[in-house]
Amino acid sequence: MAKDPHKRHDDHNHADHGHDHQAPVDKVQRRLGIAIALTMLFVVGEAIAGYRAQSLALLSDAGHNFADALALLLSAGALWMQRKPAHAGRTYGYHRVGILVAFANALSLVAISALIFWEAFQRFESPVAAESGPMIWVALIALLLNAGISLSLHKSSKQDLNLRSAYLHMLGDAIAAVGVVIAGVVIKLTAWHLADPVVSVLIGALILWSSWSILVDSVNVLLEGSPKGLDMAALESAIRATPGVDGLHDLHVWSVTSGVVACSCHILVADQSVRSGQQVLRSVSEMLGSRFKISHTTIQVEVEGCEPSDVFCTLEVAASGHHGHSH
Repeated sequence: MAKDPHKRHDDHNHADHGHDHQAPVDKVQRRLGIAIALTMLFVVGEAIAGYRAQSLALLSDAGHNFADALALLLSAGALWMQRKPAHAGRTYGYHRVGILVAFANALSLVAISALIFWEAFQRFESPVAAESGPMIWVALIALLLNAGISLSLHKSSKQDLNLRSAYLHMLGDAIAAVGVVIAGVVIKLTAWHLADPVVSVLIGALILWSSWSILVDSVNVLLEGSPKGLDMAALESAIRATPGVDGLHDLHVWSVTSGVVACSCHILVADQSVRSGQQVLRSVSEMLGSRFKISHTTIQVEVEGCEPSDVFCTLEVAASGHHGHSH
């Protein structure tokens, strides 16, 4: 009986990678272009109105809107980059650009929150009389603009972390605009000018909260952690339960980008023909695709493997600079 102790298999499900979705991507990019232009025009008007009305809430919202415009610009650029083909220097293509943009967007939101908190603290110590009229009307325009943009991105944001970061930017601004309207109404009715910095702190807290999940998710992808929501114990059990699999080791699962999950592993099989071993390999690959939505698999079939308890590989850097597996 012929045997193949180190047979490798690479399985790519290109449909899952989104290469055939050029038209929807073009549509999203057009929406982003319109949103960027409208947001930048509004930022200028809101900043001028905030300065004249001496409203920190309006100025904070203008700063957030400016960051949103940059975030939308980065997201549009990332979508364009992600469509570039893979090559010898970028064997996975440019899918990680979207994750890097999501990470940068989240960091920018954290920085904006810190600036808003600092300026609000200054206003608590030295209150400034803000004009309620401009606050209310400008914030209402901001609410309509940001709500419209966030709604246009809502569907696409469910599958893409990059677009989700842009969507949360705009949704956060829409909610922030509601806060500015409330502050303006409170000042108009009660002349309590501390409502302006109070709402600014709430806006900052909202921005920080909305950015945290994006920051955590993007860092997890960049560190090649297990994909969010994936049950690694169930995946390991499913591979071991596949007929013909006698053992498993060197299991790795990670996200290349949003919606593209990759898996590599070594499976141990009985001494058998190459054809039989290939069938076991195919069964594992199909199971991973159908049950766990893993679109890219690299599976090595062995008749002799590591210790059965050694499921997850520990990488070591040898003195020569080469990477090895610790078993």
